[in-house]
Amino acid sequence: MSLTRAWIALLALSAMSTLLALGLHAGWGRLGLGLTASAILVLAWAKARIIANRYLGLAAAPPLRQGFATVLAFYMLGLLALYLMG
Repeated sequence: MSLTRAWIALLALSAMSTLLALGLHAGWGRLGLGLTASAILVLAWAKARIIANRYLGLAAAPPLRQGFATVLAFYMLGLLALYLMG
């Protein structure tokens, strides 16, 4: 993925996150809020992977990329669990 494509992907993911966040106050109820928060977290995870792989150069180091992806996945799952418990 080129830098331009990575940048465009980050812009698109950010726009989707913003639209979802704006929809949080649409009166969706508890289930809707949980699903929306989950979707925003997944988009944040995708953005973090793009940044790590393309801008930080982890794409050239597969073991480091895999380790970072694993830690990031556990972190995002932990954040989601905390949100759903609260």
